[in-house]
Amino acid sequence: MKPVPSHGSALGATTVDDHVALRRQLLRLQRRGRWKAIGLIAPLMVFLALVFVVPIVLLLARAVDNHEVPAVLPQTSIAMKDWNGDAPPTHVLADALIVDLRTSPREAVAEVAKRLNYYQSGLRSMVLKTAREVNNESASNLSGLERLKEIDERWLEPATWSVIQRALPPTTDFYLLASLDLRRDAQGAIVAATGDSAIYRDVIVRTFVISAAVTLLCLLLGYPLAYWIAIAAPRTARLLLLMVLLPFWTSLLVRTTAWVVVLQSGGVVNSLLGWLGLIDPAHPLELIHNRIGVLIAMTHILLPFMALPIYSVMKSIPPNYMRAAASLGASPLRAFLRVYLPLSLPGISAGCLLVFILALGYYITPALVGGPRDQMLSYFIAYFASQVTNWGMAAALSATLLVLVLLLYAVYHRMVGIDKLRMG
Repeated sequence: MKPVPSHGSALGATTVDDHVALRRQLLRLQRRGRWKAIGLIAPLMVFLALVFVVPIVLLLARAVDNHEVPAVLPQTSIAMKDWNGDAPPTHVLADALIVDLRTSPREAVAEVAKRLNYYQSGLRSMVLKTAREVNNESASNLSGLERLKEIDERWLEPATWSVIQRALPPTTDFYLLASLDLRRDAQGAIVAATGDSAIYRDVIVRTFVISAAVTLLCLLLGYPLAYWIAIAAPRTARLLLLMVLLPFWTSLLVRTTAWVVVLQSGGVVNSLLGWLGLIDPAHPLELIHNRIGVLIAMTHILLPFMALPIYSVMKSIPPNYMRAAASLGASPLRAFLRVYLPLSLPGISAGCLLVFILALGYYITPALVGGPRDQMLSYFIAYFASQVTNWGMAAALSATLLVLVLLLYAVYHRMVGIDKLRMG
């Protein structure tokens, strides 16, 4: 027979113990559920970290990485600690450099010579010539400094050694500054770059201008298109949606090449305009390899990314809202501006943000249909990564583009609010 508590205090103690035990059991179950959830998403998180986060971090690290120069010139790096940057080069410096050039592999010296050439034009051939001369000589009565002077008079200039001194730290801001048309002078102060090296600010501005123009064109075309699909009959809407989605099933390269065929001097557009008598066939319109071609091709390719978010938001707007506005005396235009347009703003903001960010990183389309003055930042990233193998500059430009996108995202969150971003 179950015992019955004899007084209230015993019953109260039993109730408190039960509550504590129940609470512990509940916490244990919650921890178990939390660990199960972590275990389920862990493979996905590890996969994302390995294929997305780690490669980006490694690429961005190349923007400040400079370990190859001190690794090839270790004796010079040690001798540099006792050298004043304004003083003439010493015999210790010269001897250390000769030892480094003799003992380091030829490929590594060539890579360092190429990096030094980024800091000062002409240093690559000078360093390679010096390495070749000091490796070929068997014995010489000249001191190290005299030998370097005999090879090239510029070795007696403090400015030459100052460049090497600035290139020796294992980390550098050289590439990041260069990506913003900045550099450090002989005293280490940050100054504006001049001449042929000062091009990236214009490229960044051009990238933003083209992206903004493409976003505006996509909005002007995509909003009516999305509205048409939203109010169309189901069968017509499905057909229109299929036409919007059809470009996704075609290669980007094929679509861009098709625009080259359509817009060229003897292409479809010029032939049609000439046949209609609107232009002289002997003087066709210049629609390709210029800004017009870039805007047309990019607008066509990015239009679905604008139309689909707007359509998904429009589809959720109840049609009786417009009927209610009309019943209250509002004209169709007033009802659209005061009721429909504000309700569709989340789709507009989502489409504009999506198109603008995608346009910032576009490469193939401007490269194929644009001219030299229409290339965007991604073109120069590909140029440094694949043609001249300057990974530092490619990583610095990539970091600049990433920071600009994050700033744009932060401004959007500040002004609109990321919680209002709706894709459907």
